[in-house]
Amino acid sequence: MGLADRIAGREDGLLLFSITPPRRSTSPEEAQRIADVTIERLHTVDVDGLILYDIDDESDRNPTERPFPYLPTKDPAAFYEQHLGGWDKPVVVYRCVGKYDEAELTDWLSAQDPAKVLTTFVGASTGGKECRTDLPSAQKLWHEVAPEMRMGGVAIPERHSRSGSEHSRLVRKQQAGSSFFVTQVVYDTSAAKSMVSDYFYACEDAGLKPVPVIFTLSVVGSMKTVEFLEWLGVDVPRWVRNDLSHTPDPLATSYDQCILAARELTSFCEQLGMPHGFNVESVSIRKAEIEASVRLASHLRTRRLR
Repeated sequence: MGLADRIAGREDGLLLFSITPPRRSTSPEEAQRIADVTIERLHTVDVDGLILYDIDDESDRNPTERPFPYLPTKDPAAFYEQHLGGWDKPVVVYRCVGKYDEAELTDWLSAQDPAKVLTTFVGASTGGKECRTDLPSAQKLWHEVAPEMRMGGVAIPERHSRSGSEHSRLVRKQQAGSSFFVTQVVYDTSAAKSMVSDYFYACEDAGLKPVPVIFTLSVVGSMKTVEFLEWLGVDVPRWVRNDLSHTPDPLATSYDQCILAARELTSFCEQLGMPHGFNVESVSIRKAEIEASVRLASHLRTRRLR
């Protein structure tokens, strides 16, 4: 059974691996080498699909200095079509919809095979940001052009901690067609559990069945990577930050923390009856962190988390 069917069936145990396409300035030959190395790394990990992120400049959301400079990356749809021909499983192509006009989105949606390609729509990073297509308009296009394609949405536990309303956003996105959600990186499991709990019971009140929430986990190999996650809006609890800043091996420490988080979230969701899964990403281009991410995905696939 493919990823789209498993999402439609609200199954547990989904496992995705996410990557960011190479920089826009990368040559076609180097982009192909990166794609080939990625496929080789994931060959032994039985993931259900690959997420391809669409990166946008979010300096309007956070005016403080970015720990790593923003460098435009290749369009994830083009990277998939041109370089990932050797990948034989589904992909979830992110679309920062504000970067594209409606004609571009329409052409892309109409050209996709829904058995192979899913998407996640991402709205503007701030309400005042100029955008060519807003999220409601993109969702309307999806309904008109490719309703058979599984469309996902972004879930942000930290936003729920601040506003207490992220669960309402998720319900509205589900009613607009989203059939799964992917969180940003989770280190604050309490925030993630509160968001999922509120969403679960909001669905019950609305007469809806909750759709899978896929929790994103990411290892970090340095405090600079931690600072980058925080710049992106990820809450790293004080005790976790202390552990990472004082250990001689932050990569191993964060790996262990990701396993603990996965166990905690799995136990909570199973008790609640909430369909869920995991997405493993590496926010760094360092080889050691990428390889640790692959090991984490393999661990999540091959070992029970209870």
